Amino acid sequence: MDTQKLFDQFVNRHIGPSDKEVEQILQEIGINSLDQLVDETIPENIRVREKLNLSEPLTEYEFIQHIKELASKNKVYRSYIGLGYYGTITPSVIKRNILENPGWYTQYTPYQAEISQGRLEALMNFQTMIADLTKLPITNASLLDEGTACGEAMTMIYSIMHSKKPDANIFLVDSQVFPHSIDVVITRAIPHGIEVKVTDQIENELNEKVFGILVQYPDGDGEIRDYSNLFKKAKEKDVMIVAAADIMSLVLLKSPAEFGADVVVGSTQRFGVPMGYGGPHAAYFATKDEFKRFVPGRIIGLSIDRHGDPAYRMALQTREQHIKREKATSNICTAQVLLAIMASMYAVYHGPEGLKKIANRINLFTRILNKKLIEFGYNQTNKTFFDTLRVDLHSNPELVVKIKSLAEQKKINFNYFTKCCVGISLDETVTLKDLNDIIEIFAEASGKDFIPVKEIEDERPSIPESLLRKDEILPQKVFNSYHTETEMMRYIRMLESRDLSLNYGMIPLGSCTMKLNAATEMLALSMDEFANIHPFVPTEQAQGYFELIEELRKDLLEITGFDGISFQPNSGAQGEFTGLMVIRAYHHSRGEGYRNVVLIPASAHGTNPASAVMAGNQVVVVKCDEYGDIDINDLKQKAEQYKDRLSAL
Repeated sequence: MDTQKLFDQFVNRHIGPSDKEVEQILQEIGINSLDQLVDETIPENIRVREKLNLSEPLTEYEFIQHIKELASKNKVYRSYIGLGYYGTITPSVIKRNILENPGWYTQYTPYQAEISQGRLEALMNFQTMIADLTKLPITNASLLDEGTACGEAMTMIYSIMHSKKPDANIFLVDSQVFPHSIDVVITRAIPHGIEVKVTDQIENELNEKVFGILVQYPDGDGEIRDYSNLFKKAKEKDVMIVAAADIMSLVLLKSPAEFGADVVVGSTQRFGVPMGYGGPHAAYFATKDEFKRFVPGRIIGLSIDRHGDPAYRMALQTREQHIKREKATSNICTAQVLLAIMASMYAVYHGPEGLKKIANRINLFTRILNKKLIEFGYNQTNKTFFDTLRVDLHSNPELVVKIKSLAEQKKINFNYFTKCCVGISLDETVTLKDLNDIIEIFAEASGKDFIPVKEIEDERPSIPESLLRKDEILPQKVFNSYHTETEMMRYIRMLESRDLSLNYGMIPLGSCTMKLNAATEMLALSMDEFANIHPFVPTEQAQGYFELIEELRKDLLEITGFDGISFQPNSGAQGEFTGLMVIRAYHHSRGEGYRNVVLIPASAHGTNPASAVMAGNQVVVVKCDEYGDIDINDLKQKAEQYKDRLSAL
């Protein structure tokens, strides 16, 4: 290795202690060398004996060149695919002062309210925003993604309804719910014995065995459906209702809660958080006050400190995994705090009037496009829409191929997932030029003359009066105060100063969240080639992502010694759940589905027992000594006691 590379190794910059400081630490603990420290702390029989076959380490400069090269292999098309992921504009003041600021991304979980006031206020803003837009009083401080939120809503209402309808185990899911959300719901239902029925005839399926339903609003094709009658019939059958709602549409539309929904969930991605090939994004979860003790995840509340001053804190913590463990409402831990803060700041920065302008413009452009499609002779099937149109081409299926070819020439992606149909979902990034490019594609495909739209004229409303919001949104002072960059920058900085982050000093709490990402590692988050890729683009447009994922896969398999890996879990807790579901499937494949006992040390992280229960297991706690070490004798005794039903440790 050349001397320059040796001097500028990434590890030397990223990990603090110098050789002299390491020597001082070793002297303090009475050890002569790092090798001796390893000898005295790590048993010989569990050490890796062979050198790991990993690629040579890079300097920071080399890494930057490498990540740029990977980024260049992604193709950034204009994606109008929809299905829960949309182009968005992250205000620069939020990107620079939050996403790229270690004062916001290096704090620990806010268990200690005294050193977390800034973040807690930002999360309270998030909850306030969601409560206002959904018109439901209880919201949490984010979940991992929309699919997870749908799954959490299902299990929550199953728990609520179990005492009232103990024999009800059917959850009806409308076929127009996003397919990836349906997949998560089905997986989450398995350990609970819940039967998920996907149907386009929910009204006809309502019976005494049904405990809940899930609908999408607007639906997966983009149609805004009036759910008043469906929800009324569900209530008559004592069935609870979950609606997954587009957050931007709720700026203009009546909330599903006004139709009678008990829970409203969704993603806040389009509030300033880039698509990022699928994540991460903060989901939201809102419900009625009577269900607050069943809600998954963190809830931030306003309290009074010992001086009589208002102060924020985590509220109703006795529901959560770090206290209730195997009896928790969910295994959700910190969820997507940074992304929730970004989404809340997007609302703070734009305010109610700004959000209405954005939503109205999206809808206006969609109305103009709809008018053009009809002029060209297309069958656009959505009669009531916010941002999505569906062109039915069953009468002329070869047009799909022609439209796709013309779109690819302009580097545009549409939604082709429904046979003989083309879906188009517009967003806030769409300019007049973008709109004309889309119109030109459909004009040429149909053999019609293309006349560019030059002036934006308001069209006939696409949303009936009965489905529009009647109330003003976000009247709170915080959403009506910081609309210039300077005001916003100062507000963000003021909140940042109320939090303890690694900007200020060490946080000696040690946990899964305590990993400092170096500035070099964070750079890629802001690159368009990574940020602005829709998760459902053709794979040839995401080759940089595939190469990055493959590099990481090889390294992790080499380090862990395993044969396979999944990158799907969106958090450590979800990784636990996924692993336990794999173990469950293994036992079932061997005809040993009765194996459902999981031994978990008393000192384990609270998500461990919570995840085990979510995966359908019985938790048996293994004793630990005063240092947190496992009591081996108790472990042996418990393993012997439950050997016929033992599933995992």
